[in-house]
Amino acid sequence: MTQEPLLDKYPRWLRLRIYIGERDHYHGKPLYLYILHLLKSKGIKGATVYRGIAGYGSHSLIHVADILRLSEDLPVVIEVIDEAEALEKVIDDVEKVVKEGLITLEPIYVVYYGHEKK
Repeated sequence: MTQEPLLDKYPRWLRLRIYIGERDHYHGKPLYLYILHLLKSKGIKGATVYRGIAGYGSHSLIHVADILRLSEDLPVVIEVIDEAEALEKVIDDVEKVVKEGLITLEPIYVVYYGHEKK
């Protein structure tokens, strides 16, 4: 008797990651907020925005959180996990507004998604 692989019992979704800068804007709004509202309006299950403490990208300029500097351009990552069909509906819109940065897509297995019911 063969044993079922552990991952076969979990749904396979996708993780979309969008790497941008804190100073990036679109239509007068911080780009990360614009993307967050866009994702919500398209029915994406959820997204999280992370602000990095340091990083560099295509320009190879290192950005660091420094208490002596008032303005920063720290890295921002928007992480989205949803089913492929849902991300297909939004990925072109995301690509249109990200002028500089990185967008990745990778398969993941979802062990749990939900919230506590009261």
